[in-house]
Amino acid sequence: APDIPRAARAAIAGARHDLDFLRPDPEAFRQAPARSIDYAVMEATDAAAVTPLDAGWTDIGSWEALAALQQPDTRGNHTRGDTVLEDCTRSLVEGHDTLVAALGLQDTAVIATPDAVFAAPRDRLPELRALVERLRDQSRPEVHQYPTVHRPWGHYGSMETGERYQVKHLHVRPGARLSLQRHRHRAEHWIVVAGTARVTRGEQVFDLHEDQSTYIPVHGIHRLANPGPGPLEVIEVQTGDYLGEDDIERLEGQRTG
Repeated sequence: APDIPRAARAAIAGARHDLDFLRPDPEAFRQAPARSIDYAVMEATDAAAVTPLDAGWTDIGSWEALAALQQPDTRGNHTRGDTVLEDCTRSLVEGHDTLVAALGLQDTAVIATPDAVFAAPRDRLPELRALVERLRDQSRPEVHQYPTVHRPWGHYGSMETGERYQVKHLHVRPGARLSLQRHRHRAEHWIVVAGTARVTRGEQVFDLHEDQSTYIPVHGIHRLANPGPGPLEVIEVQTGDYLGEDDIERLEGQRTG
C-alpha cells in the first residue's frame, strides 16, 4: 500500500515542533487513505502466512467485547462504575463520574460519561458508528473533544462551560510547568486547591498555596508551575468573548523536570 507510507513520510517531512509535541503536516497527513493493515496489506498479498494463536486476545472493539471481560451478575447484567440496578436483566450499565440508576431494563445498554449519555437496545449496539457519524456531520464537539485532555505537564478537564465562561480542573505533575503564554480574548482566575503553585504574572514570580488565588488579565503574560514534591491541583475560571484552546500565544518553550 505505497500511498499510505508516501503520505506519512510527507506529513513527517512537513512536521513542526510545538513544545513537547511533533505535529505532522495536516494536509499531507489527510492524503493518507484511512485503511487498516488488514485491508490495505493482508487481504491483498499472496506472500503472507497465518497461524492460530490462543492467547485470549481481544481488541475490545465494541461495548459487547468490553462487557465480555467481566462476569455478569445473577441476572446477566454487566456494570462498571457508580451504578444501581433494580429489576434489570441482561443489561450493560456504566457510570463514569456520575451515578447511573436503572429500573426495569431488559437487554439495554446505558453508558454515561462526563460529557454524554448513550442508551440503546443491546442488539443495536453495532449501529453506534452511524450515530457517531451523524454527530460528526453536525459538528458536535463531543466527537473530538474529550473530558480529560492529557499534556506533558499533566492533564486538565472541563468542569462547566457557559456563555463567556469556562471552569477547568488542572492537574500539574511535580516539577512540571506550562509554557509562558498569554491570551488575547480571555482572562483567567486560578484557585489552588492542593499543592503549591509557582505563578509567573508579568514581571512577578510568586507562590500560591492551598485556598489562595490570583487573577491573570487579558493579554497578561503568565505561567503556572509546580515546584513541590506532590501534585498541584488548580481550578481555573476563564472569562471572555472567546474561550477556544487556540487562543494561546506561546512566548517560550515548555519544560518539564
